Amino acid sequence: MKKSLTIIMILVLFGLNTSMVKAGTPSDILVEAWRFDDIISMDPAEMFEISTYEIVGNVYETLVTVNPRSPTEIVLRLAESWKVSKDGRTYTFQLRPGVKFHSGNPFTAEDVVYSYQRLTALNKGPAFLIQDIGISADNMKKTLKALGKLSFQMTVDKSYSPSYVINVLSSTNFSVVDSKLVKSHEKDGDWGNGWLKTHSAGCGPFILKEWRPDELITVDANPDYYGTPAILKRIVWRHIPEESSQRLLLEAGDVDIARNLSADQLEGLMAKGGFQTSSTPQTTSMYMGLNCKNKYLAKPKVREALRWLIDYQGMVKTILRNKYIINQTFLPNTFFGYLDSNPYRLDVEKAKALLAEAGVKGGFSLKASVSSTHQDRMDIAQSVQATFAKAGINLEIQATDSKTALTIYRARKHDIYIGTWGVDYFDPNTNMVFVVNRDNSDDAGSKPLAWRNSWQDEELTAKADALLVEKDREKRKAGYQNLIREWQPKSCFAMMFQQIQVAAHTPALKNFFIGPTAETTLYVGVSKE
Repeated sequence: MKKSLTIIMILVLFGLNTSMVKAGTPSDILVEAWRFDDIISMDPAEMFEISTYEIVGNVYETLVTVNPRSPTEIVLRLAESWKVSKDGRTYTFQLRPGVKFHSGNPFTAEDVVYSYQRLTALNKGPAFLIQDIGISADNMKKTLKALGKLSFQMTVDKSYSPSYVINVLSSTNFSVVDSKLVKSHEKDGDWGNGWLKTHSAGCGPFILKEWRPDELITVDANPDYYGTPAILKRIVWRHIPEESSQRLLLEAGDVDIARNLSADQLEGLMAKGGFQTSSTPQTTSMYMGLNCKNKYLAKPKVREALRWLIDYQGMVKTILRNKYIINQTFLPNTFFGYLDSNPYRLDVEKAKALLAEAGVKGGFSLKASVSSTHQDRMDIAQSVQATFAKAGINLEIQATDSKTALTIYRARKHDIYIGTWGVDYFDPNTNMVFVVNRDNSDDAGSKPLAWRNSWQDEELTAKADALLVEKDREKRKAGYQNLIREWQPKSCFAMMFQQIQVAAHTPALKNFFIGPTAETTLYVGVSKE
């Protein structure tokens, strides 16, 4: 009965006659079962939740982006070219002519200025991206300029490595909004934020039509897109949090893609036959944050011992199979500057020796803050609990909802935090949050992940800062690799895994590619047979 009702609801959604009920979705409409309960706002200047980036990345455009299949390659979008001044501080972009927003308004340099200014002035979560290059509410009128209808100029505060600046601008938070449309919806100086939370004002290949939180998202193809037009007429994401329900809908033909299947569900589906999978390593790291406020974790040799008490291989072969690979560095393996360095494995005797060197005699207890809504994190916590016990360490698992776990972590009230971190842009500086901590006081203004774990290494911070302004590409690459070598044995982190995102889908789906980040999962070339 439930299956029949589900099919009828889908057909009603597409405006089809329910008297003609049968499984299967229309050939020009893609339907996905996905878990997206993290979405809070669709405003590019406010969004900071992973799922949102996939939607916004298909609705809006940035000046530049990256090639999803080769993320170190910059691709021009709304910009046709760019150049840097001799002093390395001023970037001038020549913009693409003939582009129209979804409203029909023409795209101009003024729209870029407005978009970057509102990202700065709103000062929401992602504002640090533009503030980090020296643009603030106080100077944004001087540093962001339209030199003409199709010429935009931005002046940063330092002579950074150009690859860093350009990669920052590729972030979807720098999406260009239709300034005329957004201004018409401004209220009480909110830069249109209240309206853009649930609407769109982009010029991308798809137009946001509907978002019902924790239920449904619909986008339609943009008939006036300046690039190659989308093949699909519509994409529908349905919020289906249960893995088993996603699989049942896929098998029934009610959806074309199931995005969140566990290893068991995937293997069962593949054994049944008739379906395919697509998978891509993500830029998301699974790690343990070790709070140096704890008297045991403040000892470098104790932290090193814990890294030898994790069964990395065992987990990726069993509970995390097909979903994660081992990566014990602070950079994803697709990144410039990445070093293939995974020195740790489960070695209880080595861990015990390190604990003895640290002067830790007998057993002691630690608490691990974990989100109970993420089964993979709970599975990791239980595995670590068992292996820690082999060295006399009692690990108490504090399972809470995600918001509570993050609140505890951000307040530095944890012993150990088990969670993930995703990149903001495709430059190694994005993950210097694992290294840099300039102020370790409780009331510090900047609070990177190193700060959250009460760890500060001024020498490594200085080296990371130097790499940010290094112009020589090879020196910069070698610098990050050396930084990984120095950082691994003494940091406050136990880096464990890099996520692989896997989707199961019907064989009718063509050219579907899961990007290494949410915003690089693009649908403009996707079709169904």
